[in-house]
Amino acid sequence: MNLSGLKPPPGQKHTRKRIGRGMGSGLGKTSTRGSKGQRDGTGLGQKRGFEGGQMPLHRRLPKRGFTNIFKKQYAIVNLETLEKLEGDTFTPDRLMERGIVKKLHEGLKVLGSGQLTRKLRVEAHLFSKSALDKIQAAGGEAVVIGGAPPMKPDVA
Repeated sequence: MNLSGLKPPPGQKHTRKRIGRGMGSGLGKTSTRGSKGQRDGTGLGQKRGFEGGQMPLHRRLPKRGFTNIFKKQYAIVNLETLEKLEGDTFTPDRLMERGIVKKLHEGLKVLGSGQLTRKLRVEAHLFSKSALDKIQAAGGEAVVIGGAPPMKPDVA
């Protein structure tokens, strides 16, 4: 057996229905659209969800929730990612160069997932409480860009 002898199983392939090719084809004249009706002419095309005039499903169902138009979206980096990278200073520009962050959006936020074993200087727009604690516990520095200085953990 060779590849040139392979054929699809019977019934798998179908010939295309060629409509509008004359009366002799059996698919001429009205070209399978029937005669006189909403869908018989050119320009046929209804919006998605059109149900023939019946109230569409998406309008019958109750609406829930809302979209906060003032929500800010941040690029997120975890400490475990920074731990794996070389160097000890990280800025949003440097993380974008390395491909860790694709798009900054409203700014960079550092989250505290993972462990930090070395001293790092991290510049970002926001820090989570746990990330700030871990960076300072490792002897590093967290610098807030364009805002107030980061919160100091309460010593009690």
